Amino acid sequence: MTALSSPRTHRTSHTVALASLVAFVTQVVFALLMLRLFTPEEVGEFSVLSQIGFFWMTLALAQAPLSLLANAHLPAELAARHAWRASLVRGLWLLPLVTLALAFSKLNSWPALLWVLLLAVCQMGWTLAQAFSLRVGTAWQQAAVRVLPPLTATCATIAAVLMDANTEGAWPSLVLSAVLGYAVGAAWLLPAWRTSETPRVADDASAEEVAMDSKVNSASSLNSASTQADTRSTSLRMAHTVMDALLATAIVLVWQRLYGAQETGWMTALLRVLGFLPTVVHMAWAQVMLAKPQDASRASPWWLGLAAFVCVILLGFACATALYAQWLDARWSGVWAYIAPLVLWQGCACLSAAFSHRPFQTQSAVTYSWVCMGLALAQGLVLLAPLVFSMPISAAEHVSSFALVSSLGLLGLTAWMAKLR
Repeated sequence: MTALSSPRTHRTSHTVALASLVAFVTQVVFALLMLRLFTPEEVGEFSVLSQIGFFWMTLALAQAPLSLLANAHLPAELAARHAWRASLVRGLWLLPLVTLALAFSKLNSWPALLWVLLLAVCQMGWTLAQAFSLRVGTAWQQAAVRVLPPLTATCATIAAVLMDANTEGAWPSLVLSAVLGYAVGAAWLLPAWRTSETPRVADDASAEEVAMDSKVNSASSLNSASTQADTRSTSLRMAHTVMDALLATAIVLVWQRLYGAQETGWMTALLRVLGFLPTVVHMAWAQVMLAKPQDASRASPWWLGLAAFVCVILLGFACATALYAQWLDARWSGVWAYIAPLVLWQGCACLSAAFSHRPFQTQSAVTYSWVCMGLALAQGLVLLAPLVFSMPISAAEHVSSFALVSSLGLLGLTAWMAKLR
C-alpha cells in the first residue's frame, strides 16, 4: 500500500458515493447468499455473534471516527494512532460485558468468544480506516477501503460453500468470511504509522494538548468560516455510544431470547439488507461533508434522504416479490411480517442520516447526543417491555410497535436537524 496523499476535494463525494453503492450491492449479494445457502437458524446464530462483535467494537471506539472527521485541526495520522490505542484499552475493559452478552444469548462458549474478539478488532480497524482515508486518502484508496472488505467476505463465503468447509456448522464459515473482509479493510489504517514523523511516546500527550487547544480556538472562531468541531466531552461521547450500541445489540439478543434463532434470522437477514442504505447515506454524504466541509455541493439533504427512502421501499418490494414468487426456500416465508415495519424504520433512518452532519457544523453536537440518547431510551423501553413485564406478544406485533416508535423519533430528530443553519 502506498503512502497516502490528499485527495481532490471535488471528487470526494462522488468517489465515496460510488464506492458505497458498489459495497451496498455486494452486501445485498452476501445477504442473498445467506438466504439461499443457509437456514434461518444458522443465519440467526451468525447474526448474534456479529452483533455482539459490533457492540464491542462500537463501545471501544466511542465515536472516535466521527471525532477524527469533525476535528480537522488534529493531524490525521496522530489522531488515528491515538484513537486506535485508546480503543484497544477500552476494548479490554469491556471484555466482561461481552462475556455476559454471550451468556445471555446462550452462545457462551470459548470458540464463540474468540470469533467475537476477531470480529470486533478487525471491524474496529476498518471503521477507523474509512474515516482516516477520507481525511488523507487518494480517490482509489477511499473506494477500495469500502469495496474490498464486503467483496472479500462474499468471495470467502462462496469458496467455503464450494469447498464444503462447514465442518462445525454454518456460522463458523460465515464469521470467518466476515473476519477476512474486516481484516482487509483494517489494512488501510497501516499508513497512519508509516507516515508518522512524531515520536510514539508523545502521541497521546500531543493529542490531548491539541484537543485542549482546539476547544479554546473554537470558542474564538464562532464567527469565522470554520466553526465545525465535535464539542462534546469524552463522557458524553461515551454515553451516546453506549446507548446506541446497547440498543443495536439488545434488538438481536432480545429476539433470540424471546422468539428463537429462526425469527432472529428472519429479522436480521432483512435488516442487513435494508440497514445498509442509511449507512451509505451517512458515509457518502454526511461524513464527506464533515471531512471536506469546503466541498460545495448543491444537493439537498432532503432530496438525498427521500431518494434513499425510495430505495428502501424498492428493496422491500423486491423482497416481497421474491417471497411471493417462491424464489427463496419456504423456510424464509416468515420474513413477510418484517418487511413493512423495517422498511418504515430504515427509511426514516435514511432521512436522519442525511442531516447528521449539521449538529457538528452548528455547535449543536451536545444537544444532538442528548436527543439521540432520549430516542434510544424510548426504543429500549418498547423493546424490553414484553421481556420485563412478561407480556404475551407476537414477534410481528413487537417489531411493528418498535418500528413505529423508532420512525416517529427519527422523523422528529430529522426535523430538528433540518432547522440548524
